[in-house]
Amino acid sequence: MLRKVLLTLFFCLAAALLAALGYWNIAPENEKTASTDTDTAIDFYALNARTVQFQADGKLHYQLLGEKIEHIRATDVTMVSRPDLELYRGTPLPWHVRSERAEVSPNGEEVELIDSVRIERTDAKGRPTVITSSRMTVFPDKEYAQTQQAVRIEAANGVTTANGMKAYLKDSRVHLLSNVRGQHEVR
Repeated sequence: MLRKVLLTLFFCLAAALLAALGYWNIAPENEKTASTDTDTAIDFYALNARTVQFQADGKLHYQLLGEKIEHIRATDVTMVSRPDLELYRGTPLPWHVRSERAEVSPNGEEVELIDSVRIERTDAKGRPTVITSSRMTVFPDKEYAQTQQAVRIEAANGVTTANGMKAYLKDSRVHLLSNVRGQHEVR
């Protein structure tokens, strides 16, 4: 009889120990899942949004349109579907920037343009310039853009391709990084 009681007590302790170990192994995963859900939680969104910003002197700085804008609370990153930006910088000839998606960092200091990136501008003489790539990072306050991806520049006098680019939008100057190829018309 004593042996039967000790055996039952042993199995109860073993079962309690296994249950405790099982709970301990499962609980951290549940906590990770819960924190992951809050990391990607969207605290606000807007459909067909339009934002306009003016400079201190009252001239138009930029106008941004987006099909859908979602703000992620934990990272303070804003996701934009089909962004369409006209960057005037107080001039009548804007840079027109478009892509399929964009990720805007906190405070808007950095914008990652993703898929079908297209930047275009027509100068005062009516000559168009079109820059295309698959991905590009834009720093709006610095009026600077860069990419490590393949880039294509179509201008009035020809077409240039390269891998990687640094574009200084304020100066209308582009620095191509590698494998530069060009086809230009002489006038």
